[in-house]
Amino acid sequence: MKNLFKLFLSTLLLTSCNSNERVSKDVFEEVNKSMEVKKLNEADIIQAAMVWGEEISTEAQKQLITALQKAIADDGVPEAIKFCNVNALPILKEVSDKYNVEIKRVSNQYRNPADQPLEFEEGILDTYVYNGENDIANEPSIQKIEGGEVLLFTKAIMIPNALCLNCHGQAGTEISSETQKVLDELYPEDKAKGHKIGDLRGMWSIRLPKKEVVKNM
Repeated sequence: MKNLFKLFLSTLLLTSCNSNERVSKDVFEEVNKSMEVKKLNEADIIQAAMVWGEEISTEAQKQLITALQKAIADDGVPEAIKFCNVNALPILKEVSDKYNVEIKRVSNQYRNPADQPLEFEEGILDTYVYNGENDIANEPSIQKIEGGEVLLFTKAIMIPNALCLNCHGQAGTEISSETQKVLDELYPEDKAKGHKIGDLRGMWSIRLPKKEVVKNM
């Protein structure tokens, strides 16, 4: 630090003696960085968690949809269901590991039993359901859990288009008999049918360790 100050002062003196000389930008930024003390309040951290959670959920959604669309294009809807059965959770695990967070999709109308909500997630899901039934916009939210050491980002998952109805729509019409057969085999407790475009499908539940949020700021 002392050496940086000496270098900075020397540069300033040189500048004052010769108007054609300029203070080095790199030196100035280095000194400024060394002197800076970053002060974060709780509101800053919550806002950062909200932004980061949105980025992570968007990436996870994009990876899942891209993989599903390719599977449908290559092999059709029934085979794509088999693909999701094997690959959906590993795809989410890959994104989770990339950011050192924990990513889940949860739903009261789950297909995979692994997507059942935990008790504290049920209350948030109920809020999203209530909002949908009363034409209230479902906004992402942050909840403090584990004594505030983890920030839980949640975001509603909606049925966006007709493609999703091939396996989440009405059985016998939007869901073909062949697709239904695969669903019955892989998900005997399936509760994820009967949806229409715009329905609430569930929510993203992303556990963001507070220390990781701060590191990402």
